[in-house]
Amino acid sequence: MTPTEGPSPTGSDGGRVQQQGTGAEPGAEGRTADEQATAGGGAGEEVHASGEDLPGGGRRVDTVAAVVRQWQAVHPGLDTGPMEIIGRINRCAALLQQAEDAPLRRAGLSRPEFDLLGALRRTGHELTPGDLARETFSSGAAVTKRLKQLTERGLVERRGDTRDRRVVHLRLTDAGRDLVDAILPVQLAYETAVLSGVDGPEQGELAALLGELLSQLEGRLGVLRA
Repeated sequence: MTPTEGPSPTGSDGGRVQQQGTGAEPGAEGRTADEQATAGGGAGEEVHASGEDLPGGGRRVDTVAAVVRQWQAVHPGLDTGPMEIIGRINRCAALLQQAEDAPLRRAGLSRPEFDLLGALRRTGHELTPGDLARETFSSGAAVTKRLKQLTERGLVERRGDTRDRRVVHLRLTDAGRDLVDAILPVQLAYETAVLSGVDGPEQGELAALLGELLSQLEGRLGVLRA
């Protein structure tokens, strides 16, 4: 998924955002990715979009909390627990797609393109398009399109297999390796700034919980889709 252009609706100053509904209503196709990620939100309620302390005590309410309250009012007996987790993950992902990839955009790269370059750099050896699709959890068609663009930019080079003409081996050019090595520290610094509002120990706890969830989903997602 490529980053969605445009300013984040939450803003860095803790401003308010208008909670919008989703679904097949007029104008839905014009919404940003983060608005659509908060699935099922009702219309008309203004909520604070961060978890910062308010003057005089209390906490700002995130947008998913508002959505959950609205659904609980409509269906009081419904268990909205999964929405409180998955809704927040989707919301965070949508906002991060807008914000965190600024260094990549300045380098003329999308996050998926950088993921391909990064896979070739960190594995340290040639990979086939199929290998890259698995490494980046992308479709073969998407990988082929991105590789074409990266090859035209002189960042990736292709080598045919000596035994099977249908197989292509890919590796970084010197320019591709230098670009990854130059961008990675800047990108990590940017991501550190994005997460600066979360304390260090809490970041570790969050990483562990997300890792556990990801591990379970990677093991069971095929079964859930069946």
